[in-house]
Amino acid sequence: MAFVTRQFVRSVSSSSTASAAAKKIIVKHVTVLGGGLMGAGIAQVAAASGHTVMLVDQTDEILAKSKKGIEESLRKVAKKKFAENPKAGDEFVQKTLSSITTTTDAASVVHSTDLVVEAIVENLKVKNELFQRLDKFAAEHTIFASNTSSLQITSIANATTRQDRFAGLHFFNPVPVMKLVEVIKTPMTSQKTFESLVDFTKALGKHPVSCKDTPGFIVNRLLVPYLMEAIRLYERGDASKEDIDTAMKLGAGYPMGPFELLDYVGLDTTKFIIDGWHEMDSKNPLFQPSQSLNQLVAEKKFGKKTGEGYYKHK
Repeated sequence: MAFVTRQFVRSVSSSSTASAAAKKIIVKHVTVLGGGLMGAGIAQVAAASGHTVMLVDQTDEILAKSKKGIEESLRKVAKKKFAENPKAGDEFVQKTLSSITTTTDAASVVHSTDLVVEAIVENLKVKNELFQRLDKFAAEHTIFASNTSSLQITSIANATTRQDRFAGLHFFNPVPVMKLVEVIKTPMTSQKTFESLVDFTKALGKHPVSCKDTPGFIVNRLLVPYLMEAIRLYERGDASKEDIDTAMKLGAGYPMGPFELLDYVGLDTTKFIIDGWHEMDSKNPLFQPSQSLNQLVAEKKFGKKTGEGYYKHK
């Protein structure tokens, strides 16, 4: 009887331990790496939804610019959300801003964070070096996530010792407006990590969708080849940019034509994605580079953000 009792107690204890290990991480504190457009947007929505945020970049000047951009964005949100109560809008802005702290030293702050979201330059080597360094300082429970839109999450996760606590969190621009977030699960990502990130995404007021670690995930894997095929149609002289855009808006019901969208996404971003895919699979006709796209990028015409791309922009 004593043996049976001991076995029962041991079984219950073991079961409790397994249950505790499987418990999801409730993300309260977020560290965002990169104060650019995407990183600032992620920091904003995280702070606005009750999370404390540490925003990290290389210089105080970049961070000051990021904080200013976040404040301007928040005031636009407040103007709509609190149209009949400007005082409440001001309080919302100040409360959200007070939840965001900035630093240039990521290693000194990741020890107390639940989630690290990386939104830096789309360069695998740079990302790997950063995550490899931070892996040594982050807490055991801390989840790492990359906002990459084109690189393989597994390749980034392999730079760390926490492959089971590593995933992709792909937000869309502009982050405060766009509802979709792709949650990317690698073969090593634990179910606990995946579910924790889905819960975090919902807490931000976003709509998560799940995808395996395939090039471009869902949206870009479908969108970028479509954009590139529009360019090829134009390069062959089959139709003008204007007529292609009009056709897709009126014929397919798209809010933007492919060239208008290319300029909005960024020609440099599109070129980087297609170049990476072409390097990975040069025989795939969907991944072939474009002469006109390459030329525009070489001329520093990146689209809407530089005022000129396939179209001119004010």
